[in-house]
Amino acid sequence: MNAANEPVREPLKFAYWVPNVSGGLVVSKIEQRTDWGYDYNKQLAQLAEVNGFEYALSQVRYIASYGAAYQHESTSISLAIALATERLKVIAAVHPGLWQPGVLAKLVASADVMTGGRMAVNVVSGWFKDEFTKLGEPWLEHGERYRRSEEFIRYLREIWTSEQAEYSGDFYRLHDFDLKPKPVAAEGRPHPEIFMGGNSTDARGMGGRVADWYFMNGNTPEGISEQVSDVGEVAQVHGRSVRFGVNGFVVARDTEAEARDVLREIIDKADREAVEGFGSAVKQAGQATGDKKGMWQDSEFADLVQYNDGFRTGLVGTPEQIAERMLEYKRRGVHLILCGFLHYLEDVEYFGTHVLPIVRELEAAELERVG
Repeated sequence: MNAANEPVREPLKFAYWVPNVSGGLVVSKIEQRTDWGYDYNKQLAQLAEVNGFEYALSQVRYIASYGAAYQHESTSISLAIALATERLKVIAAVHPGLWQPGVLAKLVASADVMTGGRMAVNVVSGWFKDEFTKLGEPWLEHGERYRRSEEFIRYLREIWTSEQAEYSGDFYRLHDFDLKPKPVAAEGRPHPEIFMGGNSTDARGMGGRVADWYFMNGNTPEGISEQVSDVGEVAQVHGRSVRFGVNGFVVARDTEAEARDVLREIIDKADREAVEGFGSAVKQAGQATGDKKGMWQDSEFADLVQYNDGFRTGLVGTPEQIAERMLEYKRRGVHLILCGFLHYLEDVEYFGTHVLPIVRELEAAELERVG
């Protein structure tokens, strides 16, 4: 059944962006009391786990870009975080074209066994051309990148679940292969969860056909409803269901005025050169789509100060205001909120103490109302 056409009755899930890339989660010269190093991320993961976060998404960057001078590789930092926690599920962002899928499948299967079934991947089709060309890899046009990503996902699912895996595509082939150990299989999770994101028509179609989870850039509730509907319709045609996550930058403070002041300072102190460079790169990637529906196509300067349009989700204000806003997205078919923060340790704890309890109260009241 299409999840977009049913009330979402289960509790909202929460993920956070792992700050494994230097520069924080906003392209701004404002103070960000966060760090990209392992020790900080270990402490953060343990804190997030006890403050209601179920997932942690590690970013993927290979070279310095737009304020991100240093980067820890996503699969390795994800495994390290998982081994430092007990329940937290980790999502490693990966690029087809830079990974051979069988090698990745083997790495993730081993990591999944080590962590008791807590590994996942976010298949990123790519917008940053330099990462490919400077590593000597070909840069495909937009539609071809998504075709490759779809094959990549189909290959992963086949090799993780079949004893005599076979796959024949335009980009990848697999012949009578038995991967051992297999990842942990459980009811409702036959293999590590596969996330993907996008906004284009290509991305929406691919999400409906093969993804377990579809990540969306920050957007208004109306904009999110459109994507949930489009992806959900494709999934329904293929006899599938897809879950949805939306990116949101959270600025929760005791008063709305205080939260708005923080957001205003972030934007006022934006690193203009870095933001404009990032904007130019991502809009070029989006303009390569046939219908100009690529990610970031309607993003303004202020939106681009947060990499994935997180300000547009509107999670800025008091705990009560943010909780109400999150419930609005849940009503639109969102299952997970992917959160970014300015000062991670302080803000994650504030979220768990002040925002999350209100979300759960509102969910309980709504469930009682609808029966």
